[in-house]
Amino acid sequence: MVHVRISWYPFLMVSRGNVLTQIRRALRRSRVVGLVGPRQAGKTTLARAIVPATDVNYFDLEDPASLARLTEPATALSRLRGVVVIDEVQRRPDLFPVLRVLADRKPLPARFLILGSASPELLRQSSESLAGRLETIEVAGFSLGEVGRKAREAHWLRGGFPPSFLARSAADSAAWRRVFVRTFLERDMPQLGVTIPAAAMLRFWTMVAHVHGNVWSAADPARSLGVSEPTVRRYLDLMSGVLMLRILPPWHANLGKRQVKSPKVYLRDSGILHHLLGVERVRDLLSHPKCGASWEGYVIEEIFKEVQPDQAYFWATHQGAELDLLLQKGGRRYGVEIKRADAPRLTPSMRLALDDLDIERLIVLYPGSRTYALTERVDVVPMLEFVTGGWQQWLRPPRRRGRAATPGGSVLGSSPN
Repeated sequence: MVHVRISWYPFLMVSRGNVLTQIRRALRRSRVVGLVGPRQAGKTTLARAIVPATDVNYFDLEDPASLARLTEPATALSRLRGVVVIDEVQRRPDLFPVLRVLADRKPLPARFLILGSASPELLRQSSESLAGRLETIEVAGFSLGEVGRKAREAHWLRGGFPPSFLARSAADSAAWRRVFVRTFLERDMPQLGVTIPAAAMLRFWTMVAHVHGNVWSAADPARSLGVSEPTVRRYLDLMSGVLMLRILPPWHANLGKRQVKSPKVYLRDSGILHHLLGVERVRDLLSHPKCGASWEGYVIEEIFKEVQPDQAYFWATHQGAELDLLLQKGGRRYGVEIKRADAPRLTPSMRLALDDLDIERLIVLYPGSRTYALTERVDVVPMLEFVTGGWQQWLRPPRRRGRAATPGGSVLGSSPN
């Protein structure tokens, strides 16, 4: 189990045991397991918990010694046994055909854990060479469940990247994120084959931060950057491909209503969002116009980390009805609304979602501490409870029958209509 001591809270430990368990299970069933995610998300730390960096089975392709050992990769890798780790594998795309051959041996003497950025090049090489052999695990930064409920405010402000979250002060955390953004654009993106100037990508990234949580339209960014809308869409796809942005697709069906068919866009890490918005402290965040959108995106990312849904969408109509998340999990469909309010109540949008979307249950997540029912199929649940292990009791068909009371004491019938 990986533990990291947090300097600004000396008695708190960060455990990534759940992710390690997921990796170990994948290694038992798959010949090649890929950990993909942005730099500094913790992939290397997790891999070294399985194979120490000093072990002969560990290759770091940013280390000249490891590169020298792989001068003849087939010879070097074929004699190894157990789990073999190859870090920063995108630096040597010629290794993928070699891994395919080694993964097909019978009996299988070694399994491979490969780490790299989720670049289009990496995914293309792996999908072509390792089809049917590769299981991919996406590694994000620390989740709220990993850092603990007491760290919620700092986690929301600083984001999940370990160096940002673990920094000694808010100023140190902000400084790390500033350097990270510059390095990512000036060094990492070119290494992934992106030739767009860093200044242009920074302007684009900042523009997306200011529409975080909104329905995407390429028209305004294209005009501001002086490029075409297809070019802006390419920028969006690039940043999504390296796991910096989340493009949340719309759900639409034949409902007899005009539905929104453009995606929503979120920055995946709240700390990077706050850096691009110029927010360094909690008091500044709470008074910022994007506070509500920031909270919504933060909760959505925590849901993805914890629940790992099969599919996820948002839903909206041109008449104003909207559902923040439509999750498909275990063959069932659930709705999630995110409200930064003291006591959320049933809204017309929730009623329409229940009527039109065939969802088992609708969960309203809020910052409070009390759970209560709005109707037979609508429950208000504390965000902290839901994203730190409690989600499983709520993502299942409701069992209650009869009438449910609202927080104000009024009584609603068992039907949401």
